[in-house]
Amino acid sequence: MPAIDPVALTQALVRCQSVTPHEAGALTLLERTLAPLGFACHRLVFEEPGYPDVDNLFARRGTGGPHLCFAGHTDVVPAGDSAAWTHGPFSGDLADGFVWGRGTVDMKGNIAAFIAALADWLAVPADAAKGSISLLITGDEEANAVNGTVKVLDWMAKSGHTPTDCIVGEPSCTEALGDTIRIGRRGSLSCNAVFTGKQGHVGYAHVANNPVKGFLRFAHALHAAPLDAGTEHFVPSNLEIVSVDVGNPVYNVIPARIESKLNIRYNDTWTRASLEALIRAKAQAAVAGSGLGVELDFSGNADVFVTKPGPLVEMAEEVLRRVTNSKPVLSTAGGTSDARFVKDHCPVIELGLVNKGIHGVDERVPVADLTRLATIYGALLARYFASAA
Repeated sequence: MPAIDPVALTQALVRCQSVTPHEAGALTLLERTLAPLGFACHRLVFEEPGYPDVDNLFARRGTGGPHLCFAGHTDVVPAGDSAAWTHGPFSGDLADGFVWGRGTVDMKGNIAAFIAALADWLAVPADAAKGSISLLITGDEEANAVNGTVKVLDWMAKSGHTPTDCIVGEPSCTEALGDTIRIGRRGSLSCNAVFTGKQGHVGYAHVANNPVKGFLRFAHALHAAPLDAGTEHFVPSNLEIVSVDVGNPVYNVIPARIESKLNIRYNDTWTRASLEALIRAKAQAAVAGSGLGVELDFSGNADVFVTKPGPLVEMAEEVLRRVTNSKPVLSTAGGTSDARFVKDHCPVIELGLVNKGIHGVDERVPVADLTRLATIYGALLARYFASAA
């Protein structure tokens, strides 16, 4: 098997300007890298009305079990002001002990490290004959996540490719490589709440009906008590009102409507349905008997999940203790990731680089972390397939 340098592969991937939803050659590069390693590659383009088409890659080597899948994404967020970068955002420059560029940490470096580990592991014939390995690489993680991982997983299930376990290569660590394994994520539910009343002159308030009063009662009720106290694996849920807009430029007019937006990051105390019911009840109570109206529009496709300690988590803990000489924290903190889709098909954890500098100017990854992550992934592969026939 050809050896692969994780640093050089990271540089090459960064030079593909794959800002969502553009593939920009990144998936083609991975396909050309994986094919010589014996992977059967499938390019999967999915479409949905109202969303851009997205190119995805599924590659698998072997047909037996156990089947370990590595999931990731080559799409990146925009670079912003290129002139503000020390090195060009898509330069992939190697300088001062770092690889520089958009996506080095989130998450092209993680993909490169895994493929480098794969190449080394597969170079041993006895290892190469064990089970099967796949990579699910999407180009739609940083945006709507409509035509990416969720649809690839459905295709995999229908095509007989459902994995036994999955590692998502998100930058999971906080301060040092190997200090954190993400075993779940809080759910995310958004709500647009519009309160309506009757417009009128402030001096004749008795013939108007101010919807702001209904919103204030609603806002007070939302924050009157904590949603919960947290659970074994999760911090307390939190609700944040993130926008309030009356659209009223003057002082002497009572408005006819007020629109607000809120987001809830919730733990396993709740489901989306139970939270929606709670919000609806508080909204209706806020307008009861007032003559005001309220309309709620909910959105979100990220439900709470946790992969509780078991074989996959314990294996990752063991490997990190051995390779990094530290005990990793099992965390469910942070935002959302495509692991929320994978959890419907198999156990999943997130393990990758240190989560610093992502989405910002001068995103970069230490060369030492890239090579060490490849070592970690290699140890994971060896440990995972140790008992395979």
